[in-house]
Amino acid sequence: MKIKLTSIYVDDQEKALGFYTDVLGFTKKADFTNGPFRWLTVVSPEDPDGTELQLALNDNPAAKTYQQAIFKQGQPALMLFTDDIKADHERIKANGGSFAMAPTAVTGATIAQLNDTCGNLIQLSQLARW
Repeated sequence: MKIKLTSIYVDDQEKALGFYTDVLGFTKKADFTNGPFRWLTVVSPEDPDGTELQLALNDNPAAKTYQQAIFKQGQPALMLFTDDIKADHERIKANGGSFAMAPTAVTGATIAQLNDTCGNLIQLSQLARW
């Protein structure tokens, strides 16, 4: 088995698409509309056939409540891994990203957190090399 898709709730799909492509550097993979429903996914340009991230609209009460609760707790909704967190931190800042936490060494990794402007905290992680 493989994980081929995971979802994150967003409060505005168009704004989320701009953030995940223009700021983070992902590539749009799928964009289909059926009435009021929009299926929207992005992927890493390093692995275009890899795991897709669905940017799912938080248009139901359970999704919105969940999204707001984990944001309020300071819990990341998504964790992304990088081989060079300092370079990605600088690139994302230059693209307009706003960090809640700059790269910080923790046990076994260096992490940073940023706001995706669509209701979520995103954690970047670079695992320590032993």
